[in-house]
Amino acid sequence: MYSEITSSEYAPFYEGYINKSKGIEIVNGLEMGLYKTEAFFESIPIQKLEYRYAEGKWTPKEILLHLIDSERVFAYRALFISRATTVEIQGFDQDEFVKNSNANSRDIIGLLEEYITVRKSSISLFSSFSNETMTKMGKANDSNVSIRAIGRIILGHEIHHTTILKERYL
Repeated sequence: MYSEITSSEYAPFYEGYINKSKGIEIVNGLEMGLYKTEAFFESIPIQKLEYRYAEGKWTPKEILLHLIDSERVFAYRALFISRATTVEIQGFDQDEFVKNSNANSRDIIGLLEEYITVRKSSISLFSSFSNETMTKMGKANDSNVSIRAIGRIILGHEIHHTTILKERYL
């Protein structure tokens, strides 16, 4: 469905996420990630949901809400780039978002429902893009980015955080 993404389509910061999602078709990856990530968070013991492996590190609940917030921001970027002729979108401070998220005061069931809703919305959005649209470029956080790179960043970002949870929390 798509040719390989080139390094000119994203900022160097995102290379790790792009590499983690290499070879994954975006819509299929979003669909598979939905089920894998939901099942993964459901498997985390309740006493670990607010656990921090070190001071200042995020809890699994905060990580889940960070995935939700980040996906919303990236999907917005993809939507904006797909519809506008010239695009320059501000970045966001992920630490400030997590600090103000109140994730630990929320129930895991509600967080997972929100994750599912956001992910289904992203699946619909990326499914609506033609191959030509997927290659459109815009500017976000002072860097050029293509829509297809954004899709792969969402995938790789989720893989990154679930891997960290498995290695350092469980």
